[in-house]
Amino acid sequence: MRDQNICLDEQLLLFMDQLEALEEKRHKLNSLIEGGWFSIAKARYSMGNKQVSSLQYASEMEPLVHVEDSLMESGTVEFKCNRAENKTDELTQNNSIEDIGAKEGGLRRRINTKQKEDKEEGASEQQETDHQGKTKTESTTPENRDPLKWFGILVPQNLKQAQSAFREVITLSAEIASIQSAILASRKEMQAQMKEKQEKSGKTKPEIIKD
Repeated sequence: MRDQNICLDEQLLLFMDQLEALEEKRHKLNSLIEGGWFSIAKARYSMGNKQVSSLQYASEMEPLVHVEDSLMESGTVEFKCNRAENKTDELTQNNSIEDIGAKEGGLRRRINTKQKEDKEEGASEQQETDHQGKTKTESTTPENRDPLKWFGILVPQNLKQAQSAFREVITLSAEIASIQSAILASRKEMQAQMKEKQEKSGKTKPEIIKD
């Protein structure tokens, strides 16, 4: 019985620590959200209300953050954020190689068309090749995937601060979800231990003899 009480006390202390950590994360999350929206409001004031709105969104958007969940042995679910920015260097190298190949191919085709066709056809084919190469490069370069580019090249510092705040909000949201899953598992374990303790105490309780 004593060992069971110790286990129950340890489980209760763990449960209280998890609740405290959850409260701290939620407080930080709310502060970041408020600060992010306040930074966006200041950016709209400096750039203009119509310059920072959904009208500037790109026609095609790709997610830069993916949230993955994994089931742990303890029964809890852990959430992790994987950012596409980790592959920026690799994508940049691949794009530079593709650009060089496209330009060399365009030059070769231009030389061949000059020998076989007139100058106007060669020039039009070169322009079309360059346009396709630029379009492919612009759509695949990591720099153009940055949402800040939607609002211009030289964006105010407030807009960058808002982006940084909401990036941290995504990470904190995953951490909060993991803590909530751990809290549910701890509460379930604690309830099972309480039920087992009550059953044992009921069996060992002496019977009262009535006259």
